[in-house]
Amino acid sequence: MSLQGKTALVTGGGRGIGASIARRLAADGANVAITYSRSGEAAETVAAACREQGVEAEAMQVDSGNANDAAGLVDKVVERFGRLDILVNNAGVFSSASLEETSDEDFDRAMNVNVRGVFVVSRSAARVMGEGSRIINIGSVFGESMPLANLGLYTMSKFAVAGLTRAWARDLGPRGITVNCVQPGPIDTDMNPAQGPFADFMTPRTALGRYGKPDEIAELVAFLAGPQSSYVTGSCINADGGINA
Repeated sequence: MSLQGKTALVTGGGRGIGASIARRLAADGANVAITYSRSGEAAETVAAACREQGVEAEAMQVDSGNANDAAGLVDKVVERFGRLDILVNNAGVFSSASLEETSDEDFDRAMNVNVRGVFVVSRSAARVMGEGSRIINIGSVFGESMPLANLGLYTMSKFAVAGLTRAWARDLGPRGITVNCVQPGPIDTDMNPAQGPFADFMTPRTALGRYGKPDEIAELVAFLAGPQSSYVTGSCINADGGINA
């Protein structure tokens, strides 16, 4: 129970990678707050699974693309749990369109959720976190390279997350707070199923010849959240099955 007594906030924790991360941190003893935008029933199921580990857990409805919602989230977590030690910025949106077909609304949505939301919540978290705290951003292997067309907005936002990770590691290092980024490759989720439209292209480009599982990403996040990673900061770690090898 390496995280016993600590509180973790996982944005977008109602499904997919976020849900696996929330359950894994709970298994390590952390109290967990998760956010969701629409899937309240699924989020409450995840919170209930966390509570089965003997910790406190709560699902909170928050639109990560709404700056006001995002700005008040950390205060809600601290009011409920008394502290915040681990922030996992997992909430995100994905879109696919050519440059000519991309609208201003598409641009704003990608920036508001994938970048502004990460910035606003992390800024609030940094104001209340103590020494030994962790900020873990969930980026993408597409924050390092782009082998596909029509993913400009998603790629842009994930490159931004990687840059913020490195910058914040410098900002918060003197306070003993680490900031890292996990960059998943193709992971079998509702957003990108292993039998989905990108599978024929992505699967053979992995060194392992398969999609990853959400639990495999959660294991890496748990390491970065725990005491074993105390000298790791400013890192963007690929968990991509070897796509960028």
